[in-house]
Amino acid sequence: MEIRRAEARDIDGLNRLLRQVLEVHHKGRPDLFKGGVKKYTDEELTEMTGDDSKPIFAAFENGELLGYAFCVIKQYPCDNILTDIKTLYIDDLCVDENSRGKHIGTALYEYVKGYAKSIGCYNITLNVWECNPSAKRFYEHLGLLPQKTGMEMLL
Repeated sequence: MEIRRAEARDIDGLNRLLRQVLEVHHKGRPDLFKGGVKKYTDEELTEMTGDDSKPIFAAFENGELLGYAFCVIKQYPCDNILTDIKTLYIDDLCVDENSRGKHIGTALYEYVKGYAKSIGCYNITLNVWECNPSAKRFYEHLGLLPQKTGMEMLL
C-alpha cells in the first residue's frame, strides 16, 4: 500500500469515498445531513490538494484509492484563552466500504500521526458522530480519548 498526498488527479476517487461517508451520516442523521450531494466541489478539492494547511492523505493499492484523511492544521497564536499549540485536526477519514478490515484506516492514521509529529504538532483531534459507533470504536482502538463532548436538544 502507498500513502501520499492526494493530487488533483485523485478527485474522482476522493468523490467516491466522500459520497460513502456522506451516506453514513445521512442514514444516521437525515435531519442534519442531506443525501446524494457532494461535500466539496471539484474546484474546492483541486484547491485543497495544493493547500499545505489542509493536507489530504490518500492510501492506494494497485493504483486504486482505498482511503483518505482530510486534515486541517490549526493554531491560535495570541488567543486570549488558548495556548499557542499546533493541532492536526482530522476533518474526515474514510476507508472504502469494500476494503474495511484490512488495516487501511490504521495505516492512514499512523501516517497522519507521523506527519503531525514531523511538523511539530502537539496533538491530533477529530470529531466522531454518535450515529457512527464503528468509527468511535476504531478511534478508541487507536488510543484516542475524548477531549470534549458536543451535546444537543432537539426542539
